[in-house]
Amino acid sequence: MLTSFHKMHGLGNDFVILDERPAHLPLTPTRIAALAHRRRGIGCDQLVTLRPACAPGADVFVRFFNPDGSEAGACGNASRCVADLVWRQTGNAAPVLQTRAGLLPTRREADGLVTVDMGEPRTNWQDVPLATAADTLHLPLPGDPAAVSMGNPHATFFVSDFAMLAQGNALEHDPIFPDRANIGFARMDTPEHMRLKVHERGAGVTEACGSGACAAVVNAVRRGLAARNCVVELDGGVLRIVWSAQTNHVLMTGSATTAFEGTVDLAAYPS
Repeated sequence: MLTSFHKMHGLGNDFVILDERPAHLPLTPTRIAALAHRRRGIGCDQLVTLRPACAPGADVFVRFFNPDGSEAGACGNASRCVADLVWRQTGNAAPVLQTRAGLLPTRREADGLVTVDMGEPRTNWQDVPLATAADTLHLPLPGDPAAVSMGNPHATFFVSDFAMLAQGNALEHDPIFPDRANIGFARMDTPEHMRLKVHERGAGVTEACGSGACAAVVNAVRRGLAARNCVVELDGGVLRIVWSAQTNHVLMTGSATTAFEGTVDLAAYPS
C-alpha cells in the first residue's frame, strides 16, 4: 500500500495531496486524521485527494479533508496548490477544479502566482449555514461578526487587535453554526489593506486561509469597510482578493509551493 504524495503549502497553510486518479485509495476519516497528525503522520492542515473529474469542463475532482478527518467543501490555498501541481504535470495553465462547492476555474499568472475563481459568496443564512434565521451581516454573537459561505462556512470579526483569537475554538463550535465554522479576525489598516488571522474549522489557527481571506473581504465590503480589490496580509504572507462587481465572483491570487514529495504506507495507519 505504498502511495506517493505531494507536500505543498500556500503561504504556510500546508497540505498532503494524494492522487486517486489511477485508483481509489483506502482512506477513512480515521486514517486521514492519522496522516495529518504532526508527530505520528506526515502532518498537514488539510489532506487533499485528486480524482477523475465527472463534471463537464472540469479537469480534476478535488476533495478537501480537515485534520480531524471531516470533509470541507472548499479550500482556497489548497486549490492554488492543486492548480500548480496540475500545471506542472500536464502543462495546462488554466485547469478547472471540480469541488463539492462547485467548479473553480484557475490560472497560472506570468509571475508564477496562481489565481482561483472562488465563485459567488453566499450570504443567505441557510447557505452559510446557520442554525436559525439571522442577519448574516450582524450575527447575534458578542463581537458582532458577519457570516458568509465561500463553499464552507465563515464568520468574520472586525477587531483592533487579535486578543479574540483565543476564543476561536469556542466560536467554531457555537450552536449557531450547525456545521461549525471558520472564524476570522480582521483588522482594517486601510480600505485596501487588511490584516487577518483565522481559526480554521477542525485545524485551529493556521498561517493562512484562502477561503477565509475571501470571506473576510466580502464581509468587509458588505460592512463598508473595504474596497473590492484588497490586499490581505496573513501570518504566512499576502493574498490579493478581488470581489468583482460585474460577475459577483471572488478572485484570489497568491503563491503555491511544493515542499517535498514522498511515499507513505497507508497500511501503517489505522483504518
